[in-house]
Amino acid sequence: MRNKGHRRSRVIGTAIAAVAALALGGGGIVLLNDNASAGWGGNPAPASTAAAGPQAGTTIVCPDVTIRLSRVPQRARSAVDTELARMDSQVADAYQRLATSHTASDRQWVKARVLAPLADQRESALDRIGTALDRAGDRPDWLTSLASCKVQQDPEVASAQGTPAPNASAPAPNASSSAPPASGPVRSDFVDIRKVRPNVVKPAKQRGASVGTFRTRCGRNGNKHFNSDNVIAAPGVSNGAHHKHDYVGNLDTNAFSTNDSLAAAGTTCSNGDRSTHYWPVLRLRNGQQEADADQPGGGQDGNIGRILKPASVKLTFKGSPAGKVAAMPRFLRIITGDAKSFTNGPANANASWSCTGFENRQLKDKYPLCPSGSRVVRTFNFQSCWDGTNIDSANHRTHVAFANRNGSCPQGFRAVPQLVQRITYDVKPGTVFAVDSFPEQLHKPVTDHGDFINVMSDRLMRKAVSCINGGRTCG
Repeated sequence: MRNKGHRRSRVIGTAIAAVAALALGGGGIVLLNDNASAGWGGNPAPASTAAAGPQAGTTIVCPDVTIRLSRVPQRARSAVDTELARMDSQVADAYQRLATSHTASDRQWVKARVLAPLADQRESALDRIGTALDRAGDRPDWLTSLASCKVQQDPEVASAQGTPAPNASAPAPNASSSAPPASGPVRSDFVDIRKVRPNVVKPAKQRGASVGTFRTRCGRNGNKHFNSDNVIAAPGVSNGAHHKHDYVGNLDTNAFSTNDSLAAAGTTCSNGDRSTHYWPVLRLRNGQQEADADQPGGGQDGNIGRILKPASVKLTFKGSPAGKVAAMPRFLRIITGDAKSFTNGPANANASWSCTGFENRQLKDKYPLCPSGSRVVRTFNFQSCWDGTNIDSANHRTHVAFANRNGSCPQGFRAVPQLVQRITYDVKPGTVFAVDSFPEQLHKPVTDHGDFINVMSDRLMRKAVSCINGGRTCG
């Protein structure tokens, strides 16, 4: 099968300026300053050679076409998916030009060399999407309006620097001619978990609630199953995610997996469950290089640092506080969270960061600074309502839904077992870390997300549903 990936011509990133430590309170928790681990390496760049690129937190913001395309006829899906993946590569390439240029603070240069070519590329891709939709139905009249992008700075970073956040189509002039290009994370992306108030609220269990749990044990990716594909969002496209994923469960999962290949593959799960679970890797931003430092999904896409192996991975299916659950269909695909939520906004974000011992305090848009003896925790609470018909949708969202605040499903949806992926990491206090991301998403914590394809056998799914509805703890 033809590789549809788009390899970048050079590595995104340079060395960064030296950084100082800033104490954030007792217990030995410290954090580096606003440029901490913001570049792609761990060695300081001399001021005379540092690139005079955009301000820290500056990125490219483009309308997300995938979210808007909620309905795509099946016969047009392959062509549309290919174009959407191509558009992701176009944005990544444009961000590379912005982040590595010595003239990126020049508005006219940005407009002529970054934004205008990107708009032309996107317009062509959108026209090809429109042609595919025309052959299967009617193209939406708003499609071509999504071609233009803009450059803007993270408001929190701008505020910390004492400069206004630009909202025009080019960045404000650089505050310092020696400021290096920065990819994140920055100081404002972190918070001491002990300063966060408890904020977890759970709906009350109603009469007839399904209170059992079913756990599947699939290990911690001891076989080092990594790739930068995303078979759900970018099927058939190598490096479709532009960031590395950690995988447990199904051993076949890559861009070219099919339902048949997943059903025939081996698994790391002890109960024979062939489902696939994946999420972006977490990396230490301490200057240590990983083996993928010069590869797509790694250094070529701005994801640098040693990949952290989870200390634990817990995969649990839970019931509904409003009633019984029905079986998930085989090959149901669910994405929770939004890998582009930094530029898209928080509407589909579903990141939950915390620390062991403090999990009644969940963070959506901050990384937690955990005290000594406490682990970093990522929790993905998946959508638990299914439309009863589709195993996927064009935007990979509308076939499933989150329960209402009282735990009931929206009209037209039925409750299915809710998957909760909980991953922990041993991170020493004071160590900067970041989640892998699309280059332009700047490794923001809000972009965290989890993915799942149900490849349980019908027998195993029946067992899980019986356990959950029967109020038992199984697995």
